[in-house]
Amino acid sequence: MGSSKNDKLVATKTVSLFPLEGALLFPRAVLPLNIFEPRYLQMVDDAFATNRLIGLIQPQNDGDEADKPELQSIGTLGKITHFEEIEEDRYMIGLTGLCRFALESEQDQSGLPYRVGNISTSAFKTDLIAGFGENNIDRARFVNLLRSYAEFADFELDWDEINEAGLEDLINTCSMASPYAARERQALLEAETLATRAEMLMAFAEIEMSRQDANITMQ
Repeated sequence: MGSSKNDKLVATKTVSLFPLEGALLFPRAVLPLNIFEPRYLQMVDDAFATNRLIGLIQPQNDGDEADKPELQSIGTLGKITHFEEIEEDRYMIGLTGLCRFALESEQDQSGLPYRVGNISTSAFKTDLIAGFGENNIDRARFVNLLRSYAEFADFELDWDEINEAGLEDLINTCSMASPYAARERQALLEAETLATRAEMLMAFAEIEMSRQDANITMQ
């Protein structure tokens, strides 16, 4: 936490912005991204020429098709850790989460086709500590609800992998894979603590299951 590398990370910095509705990224998680729009191909090229950092952030309004939509105030700083040119003018990258950030302002693009923002990660220093807050979560309760939700939604999970996963990784992976709308997903990203995020996930699942039960009862 006190290393010079982390000190640099928590300072305000300028980063290219990748607005993507419904996309979540958490520290130490990896998000695969298929890049094909010319502006974002250039963004990836420019990131490789500098520090490989990209700021992933959601638009404010679900389904906003404007060329320059208003952005959420919180996103995640990621680093390109995998790159593959799968065909001409198409990249597959893996973006590894480093730390959440607050978008403080946007810069004049100065001829760039993609957006650039001034960000600060200073409010999210605990993101740099792997497993921070895991001790405040009832793992058995979370896993039991996950099992109930999997049965409800009729999908299979690798329980051996789940039982071996760290709690932070499990909660953040479930958040990234969750089927909820962009607004709910943004709330998961902005959760102040890992425990708060876990409670949100469980509440969303319980609400969804209770609605289904109510619909069955009314029929």
